[in-house]
Amino acid sequence: MSATEKAKAKAEQMVGKVVQKTAHMRGKKTTEAKGAALGLRGKARERKEKVKDAFKH
Repeated sequence: MSATEKAKAKAEQMVGKVVQKTAHMRGKKTTEAKGAALGLRGKARERKEKVKDAFKH
């Protein structure tokens, strides 16, 4: 996995968690769901890169 793609995936996951936790504390359900979706998108990006690496070798 390229270092930049790995960093992007981890950053998306972290931002998603922060948004989700902040929205939860404020009681904003829609924003909380958006944060969860952002975190999932980061996880999907990370898995995609791992699959690409598996086929590369």
